[in-house]
Amino acid sequence: MTDRYAIQLDALRRGTLEPAGFSHLDHVGVAVEALRRHSYFEALAVIADGLKDVATRAGKPEKFHATLTLASMCLIAERLAANPTVDIAAFVEGSRAWLTPAALEALYPDGALATPLARTVGLLPRVTG
Repeated sequence: MTDRYAIQLDALRRGTLEPAGFSHLDHVGVAVEALRRHSYFEALAVIADGLKDVATRAGKPEKFHATLTLASMCLIAERLAANPTVDIAAFVEGSRAWLTPAALEALYPDGALATPLARTVGLLPRVTG
């Protein structure tokens, strides 16, 4: 499984990753692979640029979401830093429990994720209280 994510990351970087079949869990695995190869900010740029390209080549550039990409990369990097030698397949499978739409929406109340700005700019979570 680990080779799968390495191959997908290489294809993402080359602009040859096929959008069809690139699942949410594949996104997580490729992000882990990028974070293991690069510093956080380099990995973020590789993933963000690659996902924008995949969405554009799929004919759906509006599918790229800067805030979800930023938030997901932060959460993945934080978990990975706590357990840097974790098996990538186990990490990806475990992400089903904590990297969910509901968990991300909880960070951005009042529909912030649905705004055009959130799609183009990586917004920080809104702290209330």
